[in-house]
Amino acid sequence: MRSSRRIGRRGAAVAALALAVAGCGIRGTSVPVDAGGAPSRVSCKAPGNESSPSPSGDGTRSVVYLVCGSALAQVERAVPPSEADGPRLAAARALLGELRRKPSPDEEKAGFSSALPQDLKVSGPRAGDRSDALRLSIRPDDLPSFALAQLVCTYGASPALGRGHAAVLGGPGDDTAHRYDCSADVLANPDIAENAGWGDPLSQESKESEEE
Repeated sequence: MRSSRRIGRRGAAVAALALAVAGCGIRGTSVPVDAGGAPSRVSCKAPGNESSPSPSGDGTRSVVYLVCGSALAQVERAVPPSEADGPRLAAARALLGELRRKPSPDEEKAGFSSALPQDLKVSGPRAGDRSDALRLSIRPDDLPSFALAQLVCTYGASPALGRGHAAVLGGPGDDTAHRYDCSADVLANPDIAENAGWGDPLSQESKESEEE
């Protein structure tokens, strides 16, 4: 009789435990669960200069901005010289070529990538533009936000382009070129490029003062 009561109490305890587990949303299992390793993290630390040479093997060391995680980080590259265009346009095209180039193995290992379209091209200012304007083959606002931020910050850091922490960019159409600033917010959150407020239209006054 006592044995039957003990068995009954044990059965009730087991049933209560099962209900408690089910109530917590946990499925009981007899198979060990492997949760796997911790998520892998990238360093976003720029590799040494020798890790990212230019394809030609020579050139001037220049800063380019690549995507790492959800932000931009600078990497130093050897940008090949060009004698085909004027100094500003040559520098703009060389930097664009670096941004389109596939990151080196060390850069990829550190978590770097680039969002620049391979078919993107840059040309000089047209009639009516400021002398520091650059025209893109794709409207700036039609570029991926990370790509536009990369381009603006890379151009803004270039001594050959004025090192103004900004770029004056226009598209292939008749739209007025706009000034895009490379701010700390843009570096930390390139998606800010999607906001309509990024890219100040140049007033006629600013054009005239630049031309004087």
